[in-house]
Amino acid sequence: MPRSTAPFAPFEWLIAWRYLRARRAEGGVSVMTWISLIGITLAVFALIATLSVRAGFRAEFVDTILGANAHVTVYHTQRIDEFGRATRTIEDYAGMAERVRAVPGVMRVAPLVKGQVMASGRNRNAGVEVFGINAADLAQIRRIADPETARGDLADFGVAPETGDDLLASGPGIAIGSGVAMELNVGLGETIKLISPNGVKTAFGVSPRVKTYTVAYIFTAGRYDIDRTRVYMPFDEAQLYFNRDNVADELEVIVSAPEAVTRFTGDIARAAGPGALIWTWQDASGGFLRALDIEDNVMFVILSVLVLIAAMNITSGLIMLVKNKGRDIGILRTMGLTEGSVLRVFFICGALTGVIGTALGVVLGCLFAIYIDPIFAAVNYVSGGGVWDPSIRGIYALPAKLQAQDVLAAVSLSLGLSFVVTYFPARRAARLNPVEALRYE
Repeated sequence: MPRSTAPFAPFEWLIAWRYLRARRAEGGVSVMTWISLIGITLAVFALIATLSVRAGFRAEFVDTILGANAHVTVYHTQRIDEFGRATRTIEDYAGMAERVRAVPGVMRVAPLVKGQVMASGRNRNAGVEVFGINAADLAQIRRIADPETARGDLADFGVAPETGDDLLASGPGIAIGSGVAMELNVGLGETIKLISPNGVKTAFGVSPRVKTYTVAYIFTAGRYDIDRTRVYMPFDEAQLYFNRDNVADELEVIVSAPEAVTRFTGDIARAAGPGALIWTWQDASGGFLRALDIEDNVMFVILSVLVLIAAMNITSGLIMLVKNKGRDIGILRTMGLTEGSVLRVFFICGALTGVIGTALGVVLGCLFAIYIDPIFAAVNYVSGGGVWDPSIRGIYALPAKLQAQDVLAAVSLSLGLSFVVTYFPARRAARLNPVEALRYE
């Protein structure tokens, strides 16, 4: 009776390695091995590359939101003012800001005045959204006050021009997005006109308000929709321009843990007082983020099917190998190899293919994520440009973020499927009757 041997003994590895190197004359098994290896490699590469791009896109999208927008916005419920008009403005904005600032976890509170106007410069027009904010608060907005991506000096924000006939009539310096500057074809030190339909009230109705401002700072927040529409104006100037005397439209609140912003909303609402409304960045972008999560799950399932298809090539190769090596199996069994040894020999054949293919796929996927910028630049150059449209996708380049959990998920999936599909043809080889295998030899 065959004597049992230690699992995965050296001779089992030796036999498996000889089978993997089978020549064309022995059935072309090596060709199937190469096909299986390449299939696993490409499937794992595609899985890691896709997961890294999706993670990078989400991280970049969230970072642009948190780096250029309020984490929590405090509004006021609609009420009727002393003139009988419906309004949502905050009258005691300074006191409300102080109370909210005292909430644990709140990093910064800034009153804002907001309005949509028409901007004009060099005979070109664009609709923009004006944010009235204090210079000190603007300097703390990370994506806006980034000296590496901005042009100009933020110290000039709110400073009135000193000389020049045209500049004498200009308001204080303002900050505009790079998209606004490109659309209006203006640069630093040049002037733009802001035209608001809600201007001065006269006996003949409300006349539009037109005022000229000097471009003191041009920022690039990294989001096309922000850079293309946003203009920052000094807070007191915005109060004057939009007829918001001694009031603010909202409070911009920055918290220490924006990903867990819901922990702060209750305390902020109580500190703001009666009539306060809370709107978080997750409320504003939650639908898009949920869509990204669903897309991530769907993409993982689809690419998992590709890995499964690639792993099935291992099964095909092993079935061919078992068929071609039937005589060898019979001889090995008569020499004393147990069913377990035969099973492990063919399991090693398939598992080695899966392990090597997975390792190569991990290397290619990680290299793709690390060097995505030059790769994408080459693709853009070969295609003649225009591959990535920021007006559609919101950000300016294809990002990638390599995460350990994504790599581990891809490796676990690939190895798990490779081992599972390898077991069944290996088990068939182990149960092959040596008498039947040698009957016609």
